[in-house]
Amino acid sequence: MSDHALEWLMAALLGAVISSAEIISRYRDEPEHALRTWPSLFYMLINASASLATLALIHTLNWNFGINDPEASGWAQVFVAGFGAMAILRASLFSVQIGNEAVPIGLKRFLDVMLASIDRAVDRNRAEERGKAVGEIMQKVVFEKAYQSLPAYCLALLQNLSQEEQDQLGKKIGLLYNSTGINPRIKSLLLGIALLNLVGEHVLRAAVNNLGADIEADPLPSTSPEI
Repeated sequence: MSDHALEWLMAALLGAVISSAEIISRYRDEPEHALRTWPSLFYMLINASASLATLALIHTLNWNFGINDPEASGWAQVFVAGFGAMAILRASLFSVQIGNEAVPIGLKRFLDVMLASIDRAVDRNRAEERGKAVGEIMQKVVFEKAYQSLPAYCLALLQNLSQEEQDQLGKKIGLLYNSTGINPRIKSLLLGIALLNLVGEHVLRAAVNNLGADIEADPLPSTSPEI
């Protein structure tokens, strides 16, 4: 492969990687599922195409950014195209006031629609899987035993959760605890969903397995047959 072709390939890959990072940041619990949806692939293709278009414009205008070495100048053009396309796509030309909301007009609006489509696609694809996983993991878990220790243990297993995320989890658990009209079994499932959204399926499963009997229902007393 020639250096010129490699530059075009790298510009497209850079645009795709940047957009994939944006998708991953929205679905940290199961990012691989989000990246495999058709809207996600189309979103990455749009960003890759924008990087190629930006690189073509840079070549047309013969921008070398003050670098005399042709090879170094070529790679500088690639990186500017990759990151510059991201800025162009996310720019708003102007805003229109609709009611109390300022609606941006430009490519950013289109990308926001695409991200909303990705959200819906991921939710639909994962809903059944997540329901089965939570039902299995939380099958024996008792809410009254687990609402403090299980979240604390899950949070201790992770290192990079922000204080804001931890506070939001605490509020959700507090609402569950104070909801007297919800069946305890449903509370356990909702607790599992809240933790699954934050820490992912594998961490939640490991935490429940490690805590074991401390958060599970007490075993029924065995009855000896009468002689």
